Amino acid sequence: MPEIMPFAGLLYSPALLEDASNLICPPYDVIPPALQDELYQRSEVNAVRLELPKEADPYAAAAGRIAEWLRSGALRVDDRPALYPYFQTFTDPSGREFTRRGFFAAMRLSDFTEKKVLPHEKTLSGPKADRLNLYRRTRTNISPVFGIYADEAGTADQLMKEYAEAHQPVLDAMLQGVRNRMWRIDEPGLLQRLQGCLSERTVYIADGHHRYETGLNYRNERAAANPGHDGSEPYNFILTYLANMYDEGLVVFPIHRLLHGIDGFDAAAFTRRLGEYFTVTELGGRDALDAFLDGEPSSYAYGVVLPDKVLGIVLAGEPDSVLDSSCPDALRRLGLVVLHDLVLGRLLGIGAEALAGQKNVVYRKDEDEVFRAVGAGEAQAGFVVKPTTVRQVIDVSEGGDVMPQKSTFFYPKIMTGLVFHSLG
Repeated sequence: MPEIMPFAGLLYSPALLEDASNLICPPYDVIPPALQDELYQRSEVNAVRLELPKEADPYAAAAGRIAEWLRSGALRVDDRPALYPYFQTFTDPSGREFTRRGFFAAMRLSDFTEKKVLPHEKTLSGPKADRLNLYRRTRTNISPVFGIYADEAGTADQLMKEYAEAHQPVLDAMLQGVRNRMWRIDEPGLLQRLQGCLSERTVYIADGHHRYETGLNYRNERAAANPGHDGSEPYNFILTYLANMYDEGLVVFPIHRLLHGIDGFDAAAFTRRLGEYFTVTELGGRDALDAFLDGEPSSYAYGVVLPDKVLGIVLAGEPDSVLDSSCPDALRRLGLVVLHDLVLGRLLGIGAEALAGQKNVVYRKDEDEVFRAVGAGEAQAGFVVKPTTVRQVIDVSEGGDVMPQKSTFFYPKIMTGLVFHSLG
């Protein structure tokens, strides 16, 4: 594992934290305009005003606010370096309650070639340029990278659980149906034990690939401009939330696909083409589709939502028969790779560039939205997919490969505003 360090976080004042539900926000990439407006109304110091400002120059606005909030006491620098356990309690769509346990730390940035931190998704230039401008102006990590590590014994999880049971959280906030609680640990002995039990482990980026790559670019930029650079500067580290892949609260939801803008799309002809490669079953509706996917062991099973019918499809042959021979083994085991390469690419003619630009495909986390959009004529078809597993994420990462975009949705998102990290 890369070096994991306690850090003196930037925190909201204790008085403000008494109403912490009005301070935190989701990460920038899942804040639509309506939610941005709502969060602005909640508080003059809601973290959205740093994470996604409305101003024409959002970067200057965020930098100015950090300086002003520090002057006014709304923000403060923590007294001592600490690690910050962060627990999120939530229910899944079936009503089961989970608590995901992890912690915030300052993680040393390392190039992917060093194999200490590994990605699993492709990144796009636009979000990285945006985040780099924010880093430059604010010199602050406002929202964290989300990393996972493998510790089957769960030693760090147990240490954090015991600490949380004996201490009150410094923050307890509800947002979007998720309870968010954070503690701070600054006891040297306990910090040493937490750091020790995580040594020699790889970190796999679950979410925040753009933020991590931006952190690397920003570090390189600052290092080149600093004649005295020695590697100890805060900009060599990035705010990271770390969770154990064996934590029962580490849940991955699927991200479904909606098809639009295909010239001459014919649902009946498309169904016939599917029959050349898949076993196709016509289903009675949403409930039947959910039962079909739950009961189908194949990774290459999908739901197809059309204006007049719902289909369950399963790849009839082996993936080797439809994928290019150069496709790595870890990717061959992913259902989304067959969906993208065979169905979207070969059958529908949607290329990689169109996928990246969402020209013909958009992504939705809510299965209800798939049915609604197709029924309303806003989409030509919808593809309901199974979730990617954490094991698949790690296998792809370790192989040095990347998944199709929007392959994973680690739920819930790590909220912004619990703690910030100064880059010096």
